[in-house]
Amino acid sequence: MQEKITTKKEARCLVGKVISDKMNKTIVVEVKRTFLDDRLHKIMRTAKKYKVHDENEEAAEGDFVEIREGRPRSKTKYMYLSKVIEQLNK
Repeated sequence: MQEKITTKKEARCLVGKVISDKMNKTIVVEVKRTFLDDRLHKIMRTAKKYKVHDENEEAAEGDFVEIREGRPRSKTKYMYLSKVIEQLNK
């Protein structure tokens, strides 16, 4: 009998800025991305917003955070807070 070899998929890690912390245990993080377009040969900039689960409510608006992909918590929330990289001093 052959053994099944399963390898766990590496979770994506992204860095972004917290733009909202008004929800309970949820923050909204904006991740900006820069890439070279293949067809136009121009540098393109895009931004995407992610709803991120913040269990201990560590992050505040304006902080830079690292987030990782995980199993879905709700319909739109599948990212989790890894750590706060830089805090905004208020």
